[in-house]
Amino acid sequence: MRYAYAIPSALLLGAATATLALQPGNAQVAQNEPGAIQAAAPKAGAPMSFADMVAKLQPAVVNISTKQTIVQQQQANPFAGTPFGDLFGGGGAGQNGAPVKREGASLGSGFLISPDGYVVTNAHVIRPGARGATVNSITVTLTDKKEYIAKVIGQDQASDLALLKIDATNLPFVRFGDSSRARVGDWVVAIGEPFGLGGTVTAGIISAINRVTGQGGAYDRFIQTDASINQGNSGGPMFDLNGNVIGINSQIFSQSGGNIGIGFAIPAEQAKPIIDTFMKGGKIARGYIGVGIGGPVDDDAAAALGIPKNQGELISRIEPTGPAAKAGLRAGDVVTKVNGQAVTPDQTLSYLVSNVKPGSTARLDVFRNGQSQVITITVATRPSEEQLAATANGGDDSGGFGSDDDDATPGDNSDGSAVPTSGNPLGLGVQPLTPGIARAIGVDAAVQGVVIATVDPSSDANGKLKRGDVIQAINGTPVRTSADVVRIVAQAKSAGRPQVLLLVQRGRNAPGFLAVKLKS
Repeated sequence: MRYAYAIPSALLLGAATATLALQPGNAQVAQNEPGAIQAAAPKAGAPMSFADMVAKLQPAVVNISTKQTIVQQQQANPFAGTPFGDLFGGGGAGQNGAPVKREGASLGSGFLISPDGYVVTNAHVIRPGARGATVNSITVTLTDKKEYIAKVIGQDQASDLALLKIDATNLPFVRFGDSSRARVGDWVVAIGEPFGLGGTVTAGIISAINRVTGQGGAYDRFIQTDASINQGNSGGPMFDLNGNVIGINSQIFSQSGGNIGIGFAIPAEQAKPIIDTFMKGGKIARGYIGVGIGGPVDDDAAAALGIPKNQGELISRIEPTGPAAKAGLRAGDVVTKVNGQAVTPDQTLSYLVSNVKPGSTARLDVFRNGQSQVITITVATRPSEEQLAATANGGDDSGGFGSDDDDATPGDNSDGSAVPTSGNPLGLGVQPLTPGIARAIGVDAAVQGVVIATVDPSSDANGKLKRGDVIQAINGTPVRTSADVVRIVAQAKSAGRPQVLLLVQRGRNAPGFLAVKLKS
């Protein structure tokens, strides 16, 4: 399953008890009890046909295409200059490893918001479609087939929004509506250019509002719809039955890349302020505290830490010079609230922090070492998405636990500092991480913790961890020696915890959390 940009490139209720049946005045009835919903005829404003509405709106929807140049670095032909050169790819462009230029293109949708040619679309519609690609031109084509070269007024990758301008006047246009009034079950109409087929209209209902897709950031709130949205619909408008733009079609959830009835649109209440900022020549600024997020408090983390699940998110990494480091936030902390707003799977830490004004202070409620405390942070400006991606993985795009070579492992514990695996509830033999071991296992010199030397084959850790993995913290408490490990594991057992939560670093991959069950 995956989220894909739309661009080429039950609740069961038991029967009521007899007591309730004898007290009809207090009885709770089904939401769709016969007679409760008048569905014999369409309600006011719900047409038997969308034709009249579409005829008015479709001229404001445009096709957006780009022309791109893709530079691909070719591998050198090892047989070049030999009698076998032509047989193994010689004689063509790039045969000596020289870059090869290719032409590329993309297709998407957009809509006019002013008579003088301002066009709204998704940022990914006009961005390079491949590594090494550059966008040479952007063309906007109207329903009457007139084409215009567009210039970019503003674009923002985080919100996936862009504003273009074409040189024309007296154009048909549409306005944003109030998406905050949208309700699940409302009719919606999507207009766009799927697969480059030309103007295509689809209709459906709103399946969910404020849908969180797990992508993080300030704008992980979408309108979900079953209206058919396909590749090329990106950037096109989603209309309510009054003809107002309440969303910008952006992504689909699909197993194959095709429509399966789960599409997402950026709500107008999020999009309009950003577009207005672009219109004024401004830039978008969001809050940032400089942390890596290890995920929500799931069942395993909740059992290990002794806190309710789905309340808070784990901090896996602290940027050394970021606001969080200066305020004293630590890896292994659980942030439960931001300025009094609870951190939940539907209201993530990333979402809450990103919507704090840069330069202001944020009050974070934190769970650490079994106790709650408050940390105040001065929020900075969020870097670009490219900078964040590079920082999150140390320049490595792999992220998470990798499959680093087992040859880079610590010594044989001849110094006697390791915890023996025999009779050890954790099933791990560890030793302090020294600079020499850090170099041998390929972790950054700034990483602190204990390194795994042995793993008990009969433990839960077997298959999850291996020699050379570094444990930075257990249940949110930093560990530096084998004695730290013994003490924290003993505390967990005394508290009746069935498992502990480890913060683990493997090579130069991003650190991650892993729950390990304790042996009795």
